[in-house]
Amino acid sequence: MRREALMPALCAGFLATALLSAGSPEARADTAADLELILAVDVSHSMDSDEQQLQRNGYVAAITNPDVVAAITAGPHHRIALSYVEWAGPGMQYVAVDWRVIDGTAAARSFADALKQAPIQAFHLTSISEGLIFMKSRFDGNGLTAPRHVIDVSGDGPNNAGMPIEIAREGVVRAGITINGLPIMIKQGEGFGSISNLDDYYQDCVIGGAGAFMLVVRSADQFAEAIRRKLVLEISDRAPPPLLTPPLIPAAGEASGTHVDCLIGEKQRQQWMHE
Repeated sequence: MRREALMPALCAGFLATALLSAGSPEARADTAADLELILAVDVSHSMDSDEQQLQRNGYVAAITNPDVVAAITAGPHHRIALSYVEWAGPGMQYVAVDWRVIDGTAAARSFADALKQAPIQAFHLTSISEGLIFMKSRFDGNGLTAPRHVIDVSGDGPNNAGMPIEIAREGVVRAGITINGLPIMIKQGEGFGSISNLDDYYQDCVIGGAGAFMLVVRSADQFAEAIRRKLVLEISDRAPPPLLTPPLIPAAGEASGTHVDCLIGEKQRQQWMHE
């Protein structure tokens, strides 16, 4: 083919490729938000049905609370991205409400309505670690971009299945994701899978990353207010004086510096299985 005839064909080919690329998902700009937040909620069998309903109602009420909506719209982009995921044992994670952009009262109500309609799951075992790894993957390729990524973990017991919690936390924190905690101590130390110092366990073994903090729920009447306050603090990036970020996994022979045995849940389960 002569060079004069080849050039128009090449130009047409480049133009077609450019048009296809511009229309492809990879070429589209991600939606910008001030925060990508996953509400990671414990639905293991250690959570009684009344605790489960209390937890769900608390989140539904908090998401539409005027203080929470005001915090959402006060950021530079005036919106956040929110998802609600329930978790229990290894492989037991359920996305109750997928990523949604919340930019005001109407979007908050829509999210809350979807959450109301989602069934409350109930699964065996408690694997905070596997839940964290699952949540970590949900920030990838979600069509969103934000300067802060946060996983808000609520639960009433320690990790007792899956990989050790410290290893999972290290991977999440190294990815630039903050883990905040909401330990539920309404039925403190009651039944299998419970420990009396769950607040210390969350501080030493679960939370981590920039500005990580936790709020403790010790009675049923505190639940809704604790969730509201926690969401306002997370969204506005005005956390209370942060607890020191737990150290990453130490090298062999180094002291971890933790005060709680982060394998206490696994040891409890082993003891129970051999009784």
